[in-house]
Amino acid sequence: MSAAPTDAPTPEPARPRHPLGVSVGELADALGAARPTPAPSAAGSQPTAESQPTAESPSADVRLTGVTLDSRSAQPGDLWAALPGATAHGAQFAAQAASFGAVLALTDEAGRERCEAAGLPALVVEDPRAATATAAALVLGRPAERLATVGVTGTNGKTSITTAITRTLQALGVSAGVIGTSGTAYRDPRGTDHAVATVRTTPEAPELHGILARMVEDEVAVASMEVSSHALVLHRADEVVFDIACFTNLTQDHLDFHGTMEAYYEAKRLLFTPEHSRRGVICVDDEWGRRLAREATVPVTTYATLPGVEADHRAIDIRPSGYGSDVTVQGPDGERTLHAALPGRHYVANTLAAELMLAAIGHSGPEVVRALGESGIVPGRMELVAESPVRGVVDYSHTEDALEQALTTLRAVPGTRRVLVVMGAGGDRDRTKRPHMGAVAARLADVVIVTDDNPRTEDPADIRAEVLAGIPGDTNAQVYEVDGRGAAIELAASLADVSDTILVAGKGAETGQQIGGIVHPFDDRLRLRDALAAAATEDGRVDADDTDEGR
Repeated sequence: MSAAPTDAPTPEPARPRHPLGVSVGELADALGAARPTPAPSAAGSQPTAESQPTAESPSADVRLTGVTLDSRSAQPGDLWAALPGATAHGAQFAAQAASFGAVLALTDEAGRERCEAAGLPALVVEDPRAATATAAALVLGRPAERLATVGVTGTNGKTSITTAITRTLQALGVSAGVIGTSGTAYRDPRGTDHAVATVRTTPEAPELHGILARMVEDEVAVASMEVSSHALVLHRADEVVFDIACFTNLTQDHLDFHGTMEAYYEAKRLLFTPEHSRRGVICVDDEWGRRLAREATVPVTTYATLPGVEADHRAIDIRPSGYGSDVTVQGPDGERTLHAALPGRHYVANTLAAELMLAAIGHSGPEVVRALGESGIVPGRMELVAESPVRGVVDYSHTEDALEQALTTLRAVPGTRRVLVVMGAGGDRDRTKRPHMGAVAARLADVVIVTDDNPRTEDPADIRAEVLAGIPGDTNAQVYEVDGRGAAIELAASLADVSDTILVAGKGAETGQQIGGIVHPFDDRLRLRDALAAAATEDGRVDADDTDEGR
């Protein structure tokens, strides 16, 4: 059973302490851009105290020591990337970037005038977003080339695999770090833990290369990273050629961004090209994976967990073992046994992927397998927060497929009576998946409590209605709609009885809930644990195994 969240290291900046830097001239030449000319005064006349530009035009020899996309985060010596947006151009914040110390802007022709009017000279390129990644890599000394890099993409499984790889390496005494949905953390060779505050699954390119540069400074050997489809399309992961990349699966999600499943697939496929990786590990349990194995332009190894699917490595026997599973794998060199720390076929797949990726970067053998099997629970991924008399599980499942996997797994746990699920859907995200998630919940759970996830700027009631629309009128499940996630969890705890299982799905290890532009403190794990404890005290539920009989 998991413990309550513990204190984490104080977050450090996503910048190296001692940046290597690059000259303005070198960067301009690398980007194929004209070297900047002095920025004129606002009226084109001699500058006065009032009209003096905030930043002098740098000479070609001036060294740039940082890159940022956020004008508020600019520091002296920075290159500031002024990118075009959906509704406005970043160049409108040029004066602010200059006031914080930026010495040069990277922008397109549309942003040049605003930057120069603010006294900030500009490098002008056709695609400043793509150029930002190149600039970040150059300014920060190409850190991705100075440690081993592991990248995982797919709708589900990214966090579990990257975390398992990192924990396994750390258990073996290898300095390693992880970058992903749960944040950025690493352990240096002296055993000191570090954390870097990040927001996105895959950070923007300046942050990403800054984190990698900081890891290099701290002598980290391996960086494991989640690579989102957004990151691949938006050039966040450019200038990182992963030593090994993994594809887990592809199910409906993010269609608000990609539009179609085909476009979503094409985004994922980018990772398996020489520009982004050297080798690949691909799960061929679904047709998207089988297609990718054919279309990848780097060498690939395949794996599968479903019966009848041909692959280089196949899970041929899966057996329950504690809260997890033991699995026999058939590979080119014969059979071997792995242990998955979490239940379900999807976690067998994640464990097999982690083992293959570790082997690809030189870590294999019995000690690696043992450490992988003991790598522990990933926060918010099928995390067991209570075992008896009611089992309480928190999972990040926020797609139709992930929810189906989680519910199917929990129904199969020996001794389970009923499964109750608390679920919803995120606001300002793919709306088309909402009814499908409701349908899955009603098909596989005995009690469905539809509530709020992260509504963000949407009306929570509208989101709940779209989830409920997918639940058929003749469902056998008991269905409740509850306004407020905390109240929904408390209702589930009050309805559950001995040997029931409650799944709180959607937010995993998140410690806040986004409502109307405000992040409110909220942790599903703590709320579920407390609700179960309160319900047990109120109605006197006691598991027979927990009595003091015979003492």
